[in-house]
Amino acid sequence: MNKNDIVSEIGEVKLIHIIEDIIFKKTGKELIKDDSFFFEIDNRKAKDSLILNSDMFNATTDAPIQMNFYQMGRKSVLMNISDLIVKGVTPEGIIVSLGLPEELKILDFKSLIEGIVDYSKAWNLNYLGGDINSSSEIIINPTVFGFKKRNKIIYRNGVKLGNIVAINNKFGLTGVGFDIILHSRGRLEDFSKYKRAIKSVLEPNELGIEGIFLADDELATASIDSSDGLSKSLKDLMLSIPKLGFEIEFNESLIHPDALQYSKEFPISLEKLVFSGGEEFIHLFTIDRKNFKIAQKLVASKGGKLIRVGKVIPEEKIYLLKEGKRIELKDQGYEHFK
Repeated sequence: MNKNDIVSEIGEVKLIHIIEDIIFKKTGKELIKDDSFFFEIDNRKAKDSLILNSDMFNATTDAPIQMNFYQMGRKSVLMNISDLIVKGVTPEGIIVSLGLPEELKILDFKSLIEGIVDYSKAWNLNYLGGDINSSSEIIINPTVFGFKKRNKIIYRNGVKLGNIVAINNKFGLTGVGFDIILHSRGRLEDFSKYKRAIKSVLEPNELGIEGIFLADDELATASIDSSDGLSKSLKDLMLSIPKLGFEIEFNESLIHPDALQYSKEFPISLEKLVFSGGEEFIHLFTIDRKNFKIAQKLVASKGGKLIRVGKVIPEEKIYLLKEGKRIELKDQGYEHFK
């Protein structure tokens, strides 16, 4: 096979064979060659619910030009797993459908699949199969699923007045990475002290599993994944809780140190880095005040962390507490088609 060969020259059947070969080489498992996919559920408890997430990865909106094909594949799986974990669900299986440009090189296609399979394997997901079609850009559409008792799932609408707002990582790192990558502030090599921020965009950090522990012990009242930015995540939570809002402490508990430093060096506000970065895959929880120390201790015992950053208030607004002032947050975060 020539390194410049493209997918349209070999067709769908051979592309599927490539996927099968990569999966077998990396996992020792063979795909089911049938019209539908099958997943054994006989050992499930009667009250378990099936929970699924399908979040589409589009190269145009989700992949900066510096992102390689392996990283695209990895990120497409990670962003779907994140939405399950934040609900308290352990992911167990995955189905992946692909849209591929006809001129995509076969070597790049292989890298894409390896990124998908490697990250699926890292989470011990059962790769069931998928579909392939032609498209004008790379589209990866994973569906990831797991099982959980309905009363153990962490929904969005459980927020209560006075709940503590907590996160499992600090915000602003990807905001720095995106500002460097998207605004052409120079060669990436010139930002060596911010390489962690750049990597957080191209190869997002490993996911925390705090949501699973909190769900099992029913310690979180609500949760949301922050992939569209902290501002939009808070606003999305508010849609489920009429007459309630949030007061967020804008300090070092919330803000990543790289964002603090970067905002001093370049003309971008710290608020924008923290609230509008997006793609952090940080998990946000609301927790009853009387349970917070218990939750924090439980999560720490499992190697995770919960950082207190605010509280739920009786007003449909989001406020920042910054240097003794209470400021209303107006930023909307990221939204498709806007």
